[in-house]
Amino acid sequence: MKLTRKQFDILEALATNQKALTQRQLEEQTGHSLGTVNRVMKELTELGYIERSGITNAGFTALEPYRAKRAIFIAAGFGSRLIPITFNTPKPLVRVHGVRIIDHLIDACLQSGINEIYIVRGYLAEQFDQLLYKYPMIKFLENPMYNEANNISSSLVARYMLSNSYVFEADLLLSNPAIIKKYHYTSDFLAIKKERSDDWCFKVSDGVIVEEKVGGEGDDIWQMVGISYWDEADGHKLSQDIADIYASPGGKERYWEQVPLVYKKERYAVEVRECHDEDIVEIDTFSELKAIDKTYDV
Repeated sequence: MKLTRKQFDILEALATNQKALTQRQLEEQTGHSLGTVNRVMKELTELGYIERSGITNAGFTALEPYRAKRAIFIAAGFGSRLIPITFNTPKPLVRVHGVRIIDHLIDACLQSGINEIYIVRGYLAEQFDQLLYKYPMIKFLENPMYNEANNISSSLVARYMLSNSYVFEADLLLSNPAIIKKYHYTSDFLAIKKERSDDWCFKVSDGVIVEEKVGGEGDDIWQMVGISYWDEADGHKLSQDIADIYASPGGKERYWEQVPLVYKKERYAVEVRECHDEDIVEIDTFSELKAIDKTYDV
């Protein structure tokens, strides 16, 4: 039985906290009114999904279709803006305060129970083998087109694995692992609410992304963060749509997320999921790296 959104929100909160919560606590965590929480908890109790304000085994079973089952890391590119350090090291493997950038992302996945991890590699591919000492569960996908096409070529390699899957840009420095969630009701893209931005942004209406563009300002502008989740149905659609756009005129020059958000957007309703500047940062240039980690400032 498919859960309603409100049923999911309450079950997800109980599962994430792994303990019983009061209705007042559930009101704070879900954003639903106390009356709504009370009504939905009665529904969930009758279904056998909760008891004494805690989630049951049946409740965990009901959440299972919404669980993130795998993670795909897009890590094939050169990282030209981080020259000179990327001459010898792929950007995701660059160390910040002694820790590889990608490690924070992988650790957050494992913490959320996501153990099926794929890394799409290309530039200096063999260097990613070092990850296997710490993360023996990783599997590698090879992108032979990384130097001739945009990152849509990496999604093409992984297109049959996108259902119930996170997709990560592998060069994001994560500070708050809690933003990598175990359960998702629908496909979503992380973004930061901004008054104005010159970066890649989403225009959002009623919580759903309606446009992707560079730069913007206003109440509905969200700056894109390169972490998204794709539910089972959307993952199946992406497997075909990515191939179709890649094969179309100019398709090799596209960014992969433009498939569901631009070129085939009528087939998707991708929600925005909020995070904040302090949660994660993309290190775009060597100057930014030096500002974060003074050991590079020599």
